[in-house]
Amino acid sequence: MFRDFREPRFDLNGKTILITGGTGSFGHSLVELIIKEHQPKRVIIFSRDEFKQYEMGLRYSPKKHPFLRFFIGDVRDQQRLEFAMRDVDLVVHAAAMKQVGASEYNPFECINTNVIGAENVIRASIRSGVGKVIALSTDKAANPVNLYGASKLASDKIFVAGNYLSGATGTRFSVVRYGNVIGSRGSVVEVFNRLIANGAESLPITDNRMTRFWISLDQATHFVLSSFEMMAGGEIFVPKISSMSIPDLAEAMAPGMATHEIGIRPGEKLHETMIPADDSRSTYDVTDRYIVESDLDLPIPKVAERFGDKATIVPNEFAYTSDTNNEWMDVETLRKDIADKHMKLLLKSDIAN
Repeated sequence: MFRDFREPRFDLNGKTILITGGTGSFGHSLVELIIKEHQPKRVIIFSRDEFKQYEMGLRYSPKKHPFLRFFIGDVRDQQRLEFAMRDVDLVVHAAAMKQVGASEYNPFECINTNVIGAENVIRASIRSGVGKVIALSTDKAANPVNLYGASKLASDKIFVAGNYLSGATGTRFSVVRYGNVIGSRGSVVEVFNRLIANGAESLPITDNRMTRFWISLDQATHFVLSSFEMMAGGEIFVPKISSMSIPDLAEAMAPGMATHEIGIRPGEKLHETMIPADDSRSTYDVTDRYIVESDLDLPIPKVAERFGDKATIVPNEFAYTSDTNNEWMDVETLRKDIADKHMKLLLKSDIAN
């Protein structure tokens, strides 16, 4: 079953929040949640694609939701970020080059967006006096084998170190790391859904042994907001979520349909890791999530001090991987919790755009 990660609740009322890469799937989900449950001062959608901003403006009319602002800009441009961050309280850094294959073949672009862009967000946030920043990461950043994962690991390290750069009373930076997002653009769910809709007779699977962590957009959105409430700075928050095998996903989406193996693609893992064993000495189990504490000497209270007996250090050599996960979804659970509920969102063209 899907945890909802609604607690602890973070209040956005009266605050100004900026979302980099805000026209993506996460940005849409966060804006929907804010409209339903919060009354912010402003929500700034920062992205470089004016057409996606136009489409998002049609869906969430600024006339109906006057707190919405659309700001054209690229995280590669620090000066533009500083303009956008004036009087901003909170930043969610969701902008990234995310496709593994595209990153392998366009390495300079990947580094410029994912690493240099992260540095720019940190510099702009500190100079603009932003209160809190959460950067969205990925399971591919743990023990990376592809450039996308390596660039996000570098980004994670940069954001954690940002707390040292901002000083004892400056901007606080944390990271949220989670697995594949159901309903996000370009995911295998979207690929399978398109093939099924077009009458495919067989679904392609890179390797029948493959497993992945999965989280819904709704889960991811609530997890980020609850992490804002819990953060002191320097933490990597990792949700406890379920694993599934890719063949089970295919069976849940298209019962009885044939599958065929096509081989693992460049930079692709057989299984994913969210917390490597080497991080076990600084990882705490905190109810519905893990918190990886920084080894840096940051001017921030330690996890054990803040959470007391609610935080338990994980066993030595503990690793959180998709193939050894304690939580699994079988085909029937997938059909109920994913195919019936979350994949309907994917069928809406305004979500897929």
